[in-house]
Parts: sequence; structure tokens; C-alpha cells
Amino acid sequence: MPTSRPRQVPIAVVGVGALMPGEHGADGFWRTVLAGRDLITDVPAARWLVEDYYDPDPTAPDKTYARRGAFLSDVGFDPMAFGIPPNTLAATDTVQLLALTVAEQVFADAGGLAGADRDRVSVILGAGATELFTHMTARIQRPVWIKALRENGIPEDEAQAVCDSITDHYTPWQESTFPGLLGNVIAGRIANRFDLHGTNHITDAACASSFAALSAAVSELSLRRADLVISGGVDASNDAGTFMCFSKTPALSPTGDCRPFSDTADGTMLGEGIAMYALKRLEDAERAGDRIHAVVRGIGTSSDGRSGAIYAPLPEGQARALRRTYEDAGYGPETVELVEAHGTGTSAGDGAEFAALRQVYEESDREDRQWCALGSVKSQVGHTKCAAGAVGLLKSVLALSHQVLPPMIKVDRPDPAMRIDDSPFYVNTRTRPWVRSPDRPRRAAVSSFGFGGSNFHVTLEEYTPPAGSGGRAAWRTRTAPTELVLLSAPSAAALLERAPDSARPLPETARESQQTFRTTDPVRLAIVAADTDDLSDKLAQAFALIGRQPDTAFSTPTGVHYATGAAPVGRIGFLFPGQGAQYVGMGADVAMLSPAAQAVWDRLGTMEFDHRPLHRAVFPPPAFGDEERAAQQALLTATEWAQPALAVQSLALAEVLRGLGLRPDCVAGHSFGELVALHAAGALEAEPLVGLARRRGELMREAAAVPGAMLAVAAGRDRIQEVVAGCGVTDVWPANHNAPAQTVLSGVSESLAIVEQKLAAEGITTRRLQAATAFHSPVVAGASRPLLGHLREMPVGEPRLEVYGNADAALYPSDPDEIRHRIAGHLASPVLFDDQIEAMYAAGVRTFVEVGAGDTLTGLVTQILGDRRHLAVGLDRKGRNGVTSLQDALGRLSVWGVPLDHDDLWAPYAPPAAAAEEQKPRMTVQINGRNQGRVYPPAGGAAALPAPNPPSPAPSASASATKAPLGLPPSDPKRISIKSIAVDAPFTPLSIGSSGQLDAPPANDANLAGWFKDGATPGERGTSVVAGHVDTKTGPAVFLLLSTLKAGNTVDITREDGVVATFKVDSVETFSKADFPNERVYDDTGSAQLRLITCGGVYDKKKKDYEDNVVVFAHLASTKNS
Repeated sequence: MPTSRPRQVPIAVVGVGALMPGEHGADGFWRTVLAGRDLITDVPAARWLVEDYYDPDPTAPDKTYARRGAFLSDVGFDPMAFGIPPNTLAATDTVQLLALTVAEQVFADAGGLAGADRDRVSVILGAGATELFTHMTARIQRPVWIKALRENGIPEDEAQAVCDSITDHYTPWQESTFPGLLGNVIAGRIANRFDLHGTNHITDAACASSFAALSAAVSELSLRRADLVISGGVDASNDAGTFMCFSKTPALSPTGDCRPFSDTADGTMLGEGIAMYALKRLEDAERAGDRIHAVVRGIGTSSDGRSGAIYAPLPEGQARALRRTYEDAGYGPETVELVEAHGTGTSAGDGAEFAALRQVYEESDREDRQWCALGSVKSQVGHTKCAAGAVGLLKSVLALSHQVLPPMIKVDRPDPAMRIDDSPFYVNTRTRPWVRSPDRPRRAAVSSFGFGGSNFHVTLEEYTPPAGSGGRAAWRTRTAPTELVLLSAPSAAALLERAPDSARPLPETARESQQTFRTTDPVRLAIVAADTDDLSDKLAQAFALIGRQPDTAFSTPTGVHYATGAAPVGRIGFLFPGQGAQYVGMGADVAMLSPAAQAVWDRLGTMEFDHRPLHRAVFPPPAFGDEERAAQQALLTATEWAQPALAVQSLALAEVLRGLGLRPDCVAGHSFGELVALHAAGALEAEPLVGLARRRGELMREAAAVPGAMLAVAAGRDRIQEVVAGCGVTDVWPANHNAPAQTVLSGVSESLAIVEQKLAAEGITTRRLQAATAFHSPVVAGASRPLLGHLREMPVGEPRLEVYGNADAALYPSDPDEIRHRIAGHLASPVLFDDQIEAMYAAGVRTFVEVGAGDTLTGLVTQILGDRRHLAVGLDRKGRNGVTSLQDALGRLSVWGVPLDHDDLWAPYAPPAAAAEEQKPRMTVQINGRNQGRVYPPAGGAAALPAPNPPSPAPSASASATKAPLGLPPSDPKRISIKSIAVDAPFTPLSIGSSGQLDAPPANDANLAGWFKDGATPGERGTSVVAGHVDTKTGPAVFLLLSTLKAGNTVDITREDGVVATFKVDSVETFSKADFPNERVYDDTGSAQLRLITCGGVYDKKKKDYEDNVVVFAHLASTKNS
């Protein structure tokens, strides 16, 4: 797609706020997104009762077939603080109140309104009809109720009393009701409360409402009618009526989940949510020194025009909006790497949307596939309707400011019909670092579509403050899974008195503890905790141990470390791991926490090899099968990818340590890690190092053509040399002396197999390594010459630190040319790692820090040095969260006595707010999406509803005679013959003979007769259809359905004249003789509730009567003529 100069004024997002299911606030929402939490739950009983509104049958009238959604939890609200009289709360839709709290968040995040010109501050929000409007409209339906009651013969006084009772279930009208139910007052209350004098209104474009509002807000700013606009979307209406609307479309998932773009997607789920932004022109925001979350670059809108159904999505219309967006932005979709889709989870919606995305994105000149992450937050919080676009935009804004690609959940396999794997997109189901392309900022796009063919698409990009600009990046949200708490004191007794305040948020406790910790204090304690409860538990355990043995140091696998006395730090040595330590995703967690680490991946991870950026081998798109996962691991295992990837991972961690103020006194590496050590010492620059790693890996790959293998042996070198010498082979060599009892042999495959058999015979444990050939041996010596040629073309300097070499455990020379020759020869030379560690220890190194992937070298150092006093720590551990591993290592280093400055790790996060004088709310009301003052549903849910009343006695025959026939074709008013009876449950037909005994004729006995009431209407309750005097010898024959007939069964009765009536059973009730209704219940004259069948229960021959009587209530479902 050709690009042009941008047409839209850049708009800065300078403040955000939100109320969403789960954690409240924009911070809470971001934590929810990154954690992949599923907030779709069963409908709370306080909202509406599934017993009243749910039916799994989508065709059931006035019922919804969905019973799950995402709902706002309670929010403490002080009406007095917002100038709202408490006695008006019931007359005010809670969405107006909730919106006030979110607006307050936005202004706080934007730095307040102190310097704003309130005449030029507007509020434009996306919203629709309120729930209170529906509620109050229902209250005034008394004429409808009274009409129905009168038509059913209810006495007037009873009818009026019933209507009064129904009215009492609705909020009374009052003066404040009218503004309290209006959607536009959502914006009006914000303008009123915060004294804003610009425009205030809402927009309604159905599910695209919030983007219609954003479009209006951007126009307001672009035309300079306002300097600050609060925009966003508001929707807290998950009432039964909304569920009904989406059920009858139908659009909801019958399985109760929202799975956009999944092969199991079957519909959407409804959610509630509010998201708002403070928007300014970018130039104004920078001039004011605002903190900026992201920059809106383009908005495209379109209408579908004449198409199919008014609610059917049209790919062509959506594509039109996309193209207009990028024309406004001045860049093409090929530069966008994250799309937050409308993604409702419906097959029609997702299919049309993806078709439009593919069409527009493939118009770019990019030839590669799957460059853009695709997601939809609806998989977590449902479809928030009028707020949907705002919620998706908030997710994208936070993704840009945190430099993270957020996950979408519930996709085990993308819909194969969409062919997503052969498109510019991939479904991103895993939280991953967002590595920035070297030639452009990170860019995202968001779509939102509404019924009626309303299409909106927005593109935005990250904000990086230009040099000399007053603009600043927004604060980040703390999302670390754990925190490091450090405590120190002059004595153990004093330490036991320094337990942190458990009421404070854990990040605040951790930050303060790190600032006050002193490595010079005699007693030092570090704890890595997941939350305040975990911290309390670990503190209790640690304090118990310290109380018993205050002078004994200890360290636990759970992240509790304690030491006393003078710090035995000694010299500090950094160790860098070699090939074999790499794994897919290494470094991801730390990169998403530390801007310093992320910057290394941005600079070096974007280097391309074979038309693929390096970071795509380390942080690949999510795999959806074992074969794909194996392919990703195989790629990173290949030497030409593993070595440059390991280099970047080590450099990223080294940059984190640099920010902490930790500098090594000397460095070393294992195998390839020696090259990284040379960089750490200043001999190699970063970019040339990664290029060298790539070339070295390529040469090793080519060397793999020579048949060779490597064998790990659990024995010392002397014993192994004896065995090898005894085998009579000359082409097997020690490659790695890793530890006193761990050696690796390299050699020609046939000879190594002979040695392997001999070692096994000697009882020595061995393990074949997954190596391409016999590295660090003469087998690969041929690769040294071309590697030297590459080294001569790159800069090499004099090391500024001591670098210990693998080949001889001696220090590297200072001459650059000698360094080149050592690096080239290193490929075929043995790795004397144990000698190297011994040399470093002899030189005074007591603190060994493994800087890179995994912690293999840390374990080797421990094996080599044994009980000699030292500390070996690894910053990373495969299979454990990278941030937690880093914190554990930093805790051990701190307790050991290594001074660290943690401020750099906290720099992206806002400092704790200054303790202000606490103002207690005058009153607090818990509010959510349910309006105040509602009588229904009752507080106790379905259990609190009154039980059904017994049916009324049937009216007299004379009363029935006055009723007009309603729809069932009339029959002969005399006894008629029933041709057949069919029931979808087991039953026993019975007839009564002259003796009063019960006989069982066939079910289709044409003589099985009964009174068939005329004039029944489908769906009506109130007509007796088949009845008879079963306790007399003169009554008509009936059939008996005992406990086998249950609610929900259907009964088809075919009259002699061919009319087939289908009845649906409502209930089956048993009356004792004493309680059974009087004789009129048997009259075939109609009744208040339809009696399909009445019959006797247990017949007592002595009493010549029935002890119990069964009455089956049902309604006429349909009729037809056979």
C-alpha cells in the first residue's frame, strides 16, 4: 500500500482509566490481560436469575440460551464526594456513577486539571440506552397488565391489587429519574462534577460507539475546538434484556465461551466494562511535559451501504475503513505488528473481519508471512458492547507503552478455514516481548464494528520522547510475578523487629526495603515472595529459624536467604554460558520487566540472518502442535542460531547488572561463552560479536559434515585418559573438563563408540550429547582458518578486564591480533573449565555470577570448589519465571554482601504516592452494573422467590360457556372418540369398567374416550382439555400417567375428526383426599390453569374411592389437522 504524508494531527494519550471485570483500574486490567485470566463466569444471581430467563433451547420464547458473561464486581462509591444526594441513587443508573469514578482515574493519571483551561475540556463518550430506562419503561405497562387480568376473569379489585404489587417491584418515579436514565447524562455528569465547559455528549454506533466517540474527539482536537478531551466507552448493561437481544439474533455461544479465531468458536459472550482516555494534541502534550502512553495516528470510518441483513458484517465495508485509516496515518499496514480485532467469536463476524484484514494487509509490499500478532480481549472479558472499541484500544495502548505483545486465550488451534498461517497474521496466545524494528516505532491497530454497518479502525504507535522534547513516557504497571524484599539490621534481635507492614502493597514494600537495605549490616535477609500472604508465611518461617540459630546462615529453594557477619565478597567474576544452554523464550520475562534488557533485544535481536530477525528464533509466534514446537526448538538448537541468540541473552542480562551497579573484576566463559566474555571486557563490540557468533555457528554447521560425536562421562580426566589409552584409538580427545567428575570426549564416531563400550564395561556412566560433530577437537580444526578470516575484518580491542581462557585457564593477551588467533583456535581446542575456575579462585574470586541462559555453570562451580567459601549464582533458570530467577539471584548476592542499586529496575514505575491526609468518605455504597433499589432479583436469589401457589378451582360451567372459542377447531360437544394418544415417556393407559375395576386397553384404542375441550389457544394456560369422573362408574374413560409423566413431556392427542393437539406438561402434582379440589375440578368447563389430565391415584376398594389424586397441568403447544 503506498504511503503519503500523514493527514491526521497526532493525538497523544496522556491519561487512562478503567473499570473492568476482575481487578479495577487500568493497572488491574493490564495485569488481567497479561496473566491470561478468564473472567467469564456464570451470571451472578444479583443480576438476573437463570431460573427465570434461561432456556437452552434458542427458540424458546422470551428466554436466553446463555447463562454466562463477564460482570463488574462491586466498587465503593461515595455519592457525597461527587455531589449526588444519596436519596437519588435508586433513580440514577449506576453506569453514570461508575463513569464518574473512571473519569476521576483518568484525570489523576493525566496529572490533574490544575493547569487546564476548563473552557476547552470536552467529554465525548460511546454509550447506549441505560438499564434504568428499560426498567422505568416496564413500570408503566399497567394498562397491559390490567387488560390481561380482566380478560382472564380476575375480579377488578384483585386485578388492581396485583398491578399495585407489580408496580412496587419497580423504582418509583421522582424528579431525578429522567436525567438518571439518560445515556447522554453519563458525559454530562462528568462535565458537571469536574466543571468542564467544552462539548459533552455521547455517541451511539452500537458496538462501535466508543470509536465513534473517539473519532469525534480527534476531530474536536484537530479543529482546535478543545485542548483536552475525555473519550472512551461505557457499558454496564448485562441485564436479561441485553442477553435476550443477542440470543435472538442469535450471536451468543451455546457452550458459554468466547473463542475468537479458534476452530471451536461458536459465538460471543457479553461483558461489562468502562475505559476512558485523556487526549491531547501531541505537540501540546510535549510542551506541557505530559506523560504519554501512546499516539493515535489515524482513524478510518466507513459504512457498509446496501448489503445483506442490517446486522451482517461486510468485508468490503470494513476494508474501506482500514484503507482510510492508513491514508490518514501516512504509513501502511506492513508497519503494524499488533492488531486488536473486533473478534467477537462468531463465525460470520470473525470470518468477515479476517477477510478484510487479509485483503488490506496483503496489499502491502511485504513478502514475508505472519509478521503481525492478532488478538481479541473478548476472549477474557467478553463483548463489552458500546465499550468494546475503548477496551480494545486500552489493551493496545498499554501493549505499546509496556513494549509487550499481550496474549489471547482459548485458542488451541486457529480456525483452519481462515488459513491464518498463510497470511500476514498469527494468533498470539502467549505474552511475549515486543522487539522493535530498527527502522520504525512499534505500531498497533484496533477495529470496532457495529450493527447497521458502522465500521471503525484506529492505528496508533508507541511514544518515544524525542531529544529535547518535554514529553515523557507514561509510568508502567508493575506485573512481576514476585518481588524481592531485603531486610538488614545490626543484630538478629533487631531484624526480628523489622517485619514489613503486611497491609501495604507488596511492590511498595519491596521497593522501600531495597532502598533501606545495607550490605554492611551484620544480619541480612532476602525473601522472594509472590504476594503479601506469601511474604508473611516466609517471614514467619525465616524468623523461626533465626530465633533458634541466629548465627547460622541458610538458603532455601523457595527464595529465603540469610547471612550474618562480615561480607566475604572477594573479587567478582562473570561467567558466560555456551551452546546447549539456549531454549525458546529465554530472556523474555526479564525483557518485559527491564527496559535495559529490552533495549538490547531491540538493538541486537533485530539483526537479520537468512531474511529472519534473530528475535523470531528466540521469541517465535506461538506453536499449535508438537511438530511446530519441535521445529522451533530445532531452529534455536542449530549452531548458527543458538550462538548469536545466546550472545544477545547474555548481553541483555549484563545490561541489567550494569544498571544495578554490579561490575565484574574479571570474566570467563564456557566454550562459545568466551566470546561474550571478551565483549564484557571491552575487546569486542556488541554488533560485531553477534555477527561473529553467527559466522562461528555457520562454520560449525559446515564442520558437522565430518562424522564425529561427543560423549559426556561421569569421571575424572585421569581415569578417562587411562580408558581411552587402553582402547588403542588415536582420534578421541578430551573436549571439556567441566568438573572433577564430569568430562566430555570428542572424536570420530566409530572410535568414540569403542571408548563408550569400554567405559560402560568399567561401570562408568556416559551420555551421548546431541552434538552435530566432534567440537573442540581436531575434527573441526578446518573451521579455524575461515573464522580467522572473519575476525580480521572486524574490530578487536585490548581487554579492559581480565579474561580467563578455556584452552589453558590463563589470561587473554592484550594484543588484538593474538586475540584473533586465540578465538580462531578456540573452536578446536579443549575447554578446561575446571582449571579456569581454580585459577580464578586462586586470584581471589569468591563471587561467581553466571550471566546468560540457564544455570549449568553455577552447578559446575559448586562441584569444582566444593566446601571452599564462595558464592555461585545464576541469573536464569529454565522452567522458572525469569524475573523470579533474577530476583532470587539478586537476593543471594545482597545477603552475601554485594552492594546493588535497585533504582534502575524501578525507574519505569511511578514512585509511591506521598501519604496524604486521609479523608474518610462520608458514606460508601457498593455499586456495580446492577442499579440501586431493585426488588428483583431478591438478595437470596432463586431460593428467596415465593413458592408457586396451588391452582385455583375451575370456574363453573356457566362461566365457561360465556368464553368465546380461541383457536382449536370445535368438535361435537358430546363425548368424542380419541383415535390415539402418544406420549414421550412411558405410561399406562387405563379405563374404568362397570365394576369399578381398572382395565388397561391399548394406547391407541379408538374407544378410549374423554371430553375434549374446544377453544384452546397455543401457549395459553387456562383450559381443561381431557377430564373425567374417574371415581364414578358413569364418567368417561381416561388414561393414567403416574410418576412417569414429568414436566417437559409432550402429549399428542388425536381426535376422531383428525385434529392433533400437542400439549407440553408444566407440572405434575398430587393432592391428598382432604386437600383435593372440589368436584368442579372434574367439570369439563375450563380452569385457571390448564389441566391436561386428571385422574385418581390409589383406589381403595373398601372405601370405593381414591386416596391420592394426580393432576397434570400443561399448556397447548400446537395443533394441526392430520
